[in-house]
Amino acid sequence: MENSRVLVTGGGGFIGSNLANHLSGDNEVHVIENGYLGTPENLQENVTYSERSVMEGDLPTDVDVVFHLAALSSYAMHEENPQHGARVNVEGFVNVVEQARQDGCDTVVYASTSSIYGNRIEPTSEAVDVTVNTGYEASKMARERYAEYFSNHYDITLAGLRYFSVYQGYGGAEEHKGEYANVIAQFADDIAHGKRPKLYGDGEQTRDFTHVTDVVRGTVLAAEHELDGIYNLGTGKRYSFNTVVEIINEELGTDVEPEYVENPIPESVYVHDTCADPSKIKRETGWKPRISFQDGVSRVCAKYNDE
Repeated sequence: MENSRVLVTGGGGFIGSNLANHLSGDNEVHVIENGYLGTPENLQENVTYSERSVMEGDLPTDVDVVFHLAALSSYAMHEENPQHGARVNVEGFVNVVEQARQDGCDTVVYASTSSIYGNRIEPTSEAVDVTVNTGYEASKMARERYAEYFSNHYDITLAGLRYFSVYQGYGGAEEHKGEYANVIAQFADDIAHGKRPKLYGDGEQTRDFTHVTDVVRGTVLAAEHELDGIYNLGTGKRYSFNTVVEIINEELGTDVEPEYVENPIPESVYVHDTCADPSKIKRETGWKPRISFQDGVSRVCAKYNDE
């Protein structure tokens, strides 16, 4: 993407800042961020930053593309205040898209979630039936339905990306997320400092871990191809938390054993396994992941090996 004017909501956060910085070399990039889990320190100087809420009026939506990543982005965040979560994740989405539409923007890419697939050990396509078990999942499903409305009623394109376990590590833009950072980042930091990482249950739960650089590239391709509908962004492979700890120990030259603790999240809503089938976005854009799991973990650990 070049010579475009773009808006990234939630652009001071983890994925948003990586996206904004990536685009800023060849585009005019505007970011709005409410400061809850994002910070201007994540952004390069040529990105225009405004501390704003997606609930406000008169947002800078007179752009060529809106990347809507702002959200309360986990089960725990949403359950702290479900009403506020619904306002931010659903009303905020509708507010941004409607302002963009009125300003003449007809390309929107937004964050949905892979959590609505529930437990899946086989690569999962967008065509499978999905189930909503939490307020967070309900809010993301509501985004998808509102996106369908905007697309059908106003003939604009809205690509909903179901991200799968995105990570980068504390050497990137995850450190400010703390307890909400991906487990790879948290486990690596614990092990590097001689602390036993806490694993829920037996540690055999699995995730389709996708490096943020692959996610950013797929997000940009969705805009460039003006995709409309729902798309998975994941690798199609899954790894257990135990395997994550094992590889981190190998990378750091350590031998820190995990601590197995009771899962504080109810089993009825906890997603034990995820695995994407990325065939649809690959078919329509040519996207495929470039960062292998081993390479990705190595990149996370590089911060500590360099200290």
